[in-house]
Amino acid sequence: MYSTELGQLAGQTFAKGHATGNDFVLIADPEAAVELTAEQVAALCHRRFGIGGDGLIRAVPTAKVPGYEQQVTENPEAYWFMDYRNSDGSIAEMCGNGVRAFAHFLIAEGLVDLQIGQSIFIGSRAGIKTITRLVEGYAVNLGPWGLIFEDKAEADSIDSMVKPRGWEQAVPALSITMGNPHTVVALPDLDMLESLDLFVEPEVAPKPANGTNVEFVVPNEPLIEEDGVAQVTMRVHERGVGETLSCGTGACAAAAAVRYWARGTALINQWAVSVPGGVVGVEFRANERGGEDTILSGPAELVARGVIGSK
Repeated sequence: MYSTELGQLAGQTFAKGHATGNDFVLIADPEAAVELTAEQVAALCHRRFGIGGDGLIRAVPTAKVPGYEQQVTENPEAYWFMDYRNSDGSIAEMCGNGVRAFAHFLIAEGLVDLQIGQSIFIGSRAGIKTITRLVEGYAVNLGPWGLIFEDKAEADSIDSMVKPRGWEQAVPALSITMGNPHTVVALPDLDMLESLDLFVEPEVAPKPANGTNVEFVVPNEPLIEEDGVAQVTMRVHERGVGETLSCGTGACAAAAAVRYWARGTALINQWAVSVPGGVVGVEFRANERGGEDTILSGPAELVARGVIGSK
């Protein structure tokens, strides 16, 4: 079946990339000339009739994104804006894996020159983010995390109930913002984690205003290894996508939730989060504002390039 939406984009170049299995269609739009509809994004991301991806990322100058032009005024170095869409065409604030793939794409396209150890700023709907190139992969400062339902969470350490498909009862959860919304559920063992049906979006109540990603996490036993790094394993149902092999901001939210639940013990700042697509690192680092930032690190790569064809 040929998609009319794809035909409207005939001749557009693209790249396909991923970060720990979270995959994206990437488009460079330096003149802000590509106006993508939700239907076009969904057609491009379709895994049978399109290119296939968990989302689409358009690289566009920040100064040319309506409503976000002030970001480049605040920081002139934030030249490029990460215009991120979920695979169903809906707009999302941010994607932690996507921003690593985005940085890798900017370098590959010759749009930025970023050497190992150097950093760049990018604009996003979740604010300006800092990306540092590592020997293997990239680290992105996602800024501070927070509790979505703060009053209830601080009283009970939980603030939501989640019911996956096939479960008779809902289980307690904690809703966390990483610039985008997440609801985290702790499970007792890996067997329960592996048996989850995440093809259908879990029921969440109360649900954050703009929907939520839902993470299910199992802390390792022991939680902290000899190197001082805490280890957890996670699966995720992404808002507007479905289950994905990885979610960067979701990994940060999962680590933040387990850290919050364990706050009566020593504060743990270094985390390794295992997802179906690999392992990402999460660090909680004190900032100059008296709070703490969340640093996500991991690999990214491009796997293909192409041109959208006509019928």
